[in-house]
Amino acid sequence: MTLLLLWVLVLRFGEALNAQCVLQNDFKPGFTTGGDFIIGGIFPLHYRQERSDLNYTYKPGQVQCNGFIPRTFRWALSMRLAIEEINNSSDLLPNHTLGYKIFDSCAYPLTAQRAALAVMNGPSEADRPMCSGASPMLAIIGESGSAQSIVISRILQPFRIPMISYLSSCSCLSDRRQFPTFFRVIPSDAYQVKAIAKLLIHFNWSWIGVVRGDHEYGRFAIQGLLKELEGTGVCVAYQEIIPLLYNSQRAVGIIQVMNSSSARVVVVFLTEGEFSLFLQDYMKLNVTGIQFIASEGWVTSAVLTGSKYYPFLGGTIGFGIRQGNIPRLREYLTMVNPEKYPTNPLVVELWGALYGCSPISSSNNSKLPLCTGQETIDKQHSAYYNTSSTRVAYNVYKGVYAIAHSLHNLISCKPGSGPFSNSTCADITKVFPWQLQHYLQEVSFTVSGELVSFDTNGDSIPSYDLINWQKGRDGNIELVKVGMFDGAQEVGKELVIYDMALTWPGDQTEVPVSICSDSCTPGFRKAVRRGEPLCCFDCVPCDSGKISNQTDSIDCMACPEDYWSNVDGTACLPKVVEYLSHDAMGITLTVISVVGACVTLTVFAVFLYHRNTPIVRINNSELSFFILLSLTLCFLCALIFIGEPTSWSCMLRHTAFSITFSLCISCILGKTLVVLAAFTATRPGNNVMKWFGPVQQRIIIFSCTLVQMVICTAWLIASPPFPYRNTQYQRSKIILDCSTDLAFWVVLGYIGLLACVCFVLAFLARNLPGNFNEAKYITFSMLIFCAVWLAFVPAYVSSPGKFTTAVEIFAILASSFGLLLCLFAPKCYIILLKPEKNTKQHLMGKAIT
Repeated sequence: MTLLLLWVLVLRFGEALNAQCVLQNDFKPGFTTGGDFIIGGIFPLHYRQERSDLNYTYKPGQVQCNGFIPRTFRWALSMRLAIEEINNSSDLLPNHTLGYKIFDSCAYPLTAQRAALAVMNGPSEADRPMCSGASPMLAIIGESGSAQSIVISRILQPFRIPMISYLSSCSCLSDRRQFPTFFRVIPSDAYQVKAIAKLLIHFNWSWIGVVRGDHEYGRFAIQGLLKELEGTGVCVAYQEIIPLLYNSQRAVGIIQVMNSSSARVVVVFLTEGEFSLFLQDYMKLNVTGIQFIASEGWVTSAVLTGSKYYPFLGGTIGFGIRQGNIPRLREYLTMVNPEKYPTNPLVVELWGALYGCSPISSSNNSKLPLCTGQETIDKQHSAYYNTSSTRVAYNVYKGVYAIAHSLHNLISCKPGSGPFSNSTCADITKVFPWQLQHYLQEVSFTVSGELVSFDTNGDSIPSYDLINWQKGRDGNIELVKVGMFDGAQEVGKELVIYDMALTWPGDQTEVPVSICSDSCTPGFRKAVRRGEPLCCFDCVPCDSGKISNQTDSIDCMACPEDYWSNVDGTACLPKVVEYLSHDAMGITLTVISVVGACVTLTVFAVFLYHRNTPIVRINNSELSFFILLSLTLCFLCALIFIGEPTSWSCMLRHTAFSITFSLCISCILGKTLVVLAAFTATRPGNNVMKWFGPVQQRIIIFSCTLVQMVICTAWLIASPPFPYRNTQYQRSKIILDCSTDLAFWVVLGYIGLLACVCFVLAFLARNLPGNFNEAKYITFSMLIFCAVWLAFVPAYVSSPGKFTTAVEIFAILASSFGLLLCLFAPKCYIILLKPEKNTKQHLMGKAIT
């Protein structure tokens, strides 16, 4: 008997070993179609689930999801539309098609887990081809809630299947160690608090209240906001928490705190449902005048846009998911009806939700009255049919295109230059999800004018629309886009507010004020009140000898040794500081300098226009243009001497002056050498002109100028000029000037050396033949130049205060005008007034009289 029992047990054990696990029931997709590449979609098409009776005595029934949501059904249809567009495109994935499987998560993590497992398998949920080869599912679009996305992403992680979420914004999902295959086309909540902080600073709202929900969303949001507000001068007057299980009595207490506080701006981190309940009590107490800053959770809520809400919510402003355009979506939605999909239970449920009836063509055992299934969708079905401001659906649309572009890049890989081991490409007939993820991480494309890409954490470019709740024509609230936040922009330029009229609470035209204390005017400093935030303070006048010249000064500044505060404590009264400013003398010199530069440029234009005439060409037009340009710089460098001396202006003054004049005199020296060489070359057997061609002329000019540049460089390195305060010359004045030492006289001496050489050479060539011997004019110009600077030396040394600088400017302008008039006035006279003399014969002394 014992042996018989043992034999029976062995047989039963063998049967148990041969048995296979089977699914309790079938979990069918909402939509499915085949293709070369299959992607999945998980959407909360219902908002609650009926749990089966799991007593393990009989096979449980089907999972029942109730509460059909037309809005989320529109999201699923947006995925189908995007895939159909891609399959019909000749540019994206040519000769390949995308297939899809769309499942319902019932907005519940456990059902989302079941959907994730089902979507990864073959056509039947029981098929498991992914266990024996490449996964039939390359990527998944999903999910809406962060809780569901966390569950799904962890299930997909062992299979390395990438997932793109369209609505999960929890910042925790950016952790690549926990969620290595997670991507999203909605910004992380970490960026929302950055945007709100920027908004508060922009409108100078320094005293705010915060109302949040008792959940992770509200907790992490307030933590992030407080971190962003550190050091910005914005303080939080109060933080109120609405219980997870809504309590009307607690809500009334929160509303009373809001109404009694001096903070008139309130940031609300709640979901749409939570805020709807809170708003009912808020309206009963008839509280107005609060400027709400809405979180992304309810700022685009269509439920709160009725006319009865406007007196309380008008002027609300907040950041919402970026709006986008989906071509053909409106037309596509109208094509979905029971006649086209008679066996699809989701379409039947859509008709039941929109019309409260069951189509005759369906086999659904519904208790709803029957209808034709050809009813026309109208405005009352805006939750499904409204495509004027697609946001979540647009995110779904972007997610599908991100996968398509990544696949397109994968199949476009050239053998031998691939990203995988040994520079290989993926096998198109056997694509693994981890290969697609590699391309998804690097994808970058444009859809509807928006750039889509992912950072190293799988997050997309953080971008929000700034929404303002304004009154529409029918009295309802309209959600008007008044700006945007683009986290990809450089710091300080992320927030853009359009130049348009914003609505504020109570139809006010001015921005609401929300501060704890009035600003302290100049002459006062802020004294923080003990036990209160930094935004609450008293204004205390500055002590004698100290001033505050700014609004809201934290402390008063002590006046320097030569200064004292005025009666109001707003400014220090200094001794008279003297330097060449833009007074009457400075303006006069400025005008003369600008006029000189303009006259020089006019001469330049005249020469350029008449560049082919003999008088311009015979005297080396290139050097003439060089001289005119350098003279323009000489005139303009005088402007650097006007104004309060600084370290940079002191270094720039004499270096600019010396280099520009060296360049000018070097050009004149080159012209003088060319004149001498030209007349010398007329002698038989003399080919000296080959040493003074255009290249040699440039070398002469560059070499002579380079010497001055080397001198200036050594000066700036060894002992650069700096501004100093001379209090010894006149005790009643502080003379502000730039220091000069031996180096200044060296650079001035080098300019004099060039001028003397030029003068000697021009003097030697003054009697050479020709009706227009330019050497005469060069001689005279150098004579004037040397005379001016010789007179400058004693005047410069003996002039007091700002007249020292004025003398130097006068010398610069006088010598520049002397060079301009002596060298170019005779030529302009002939060009403009005596054109008959502007001939080669006349200039060579061969004119017929």
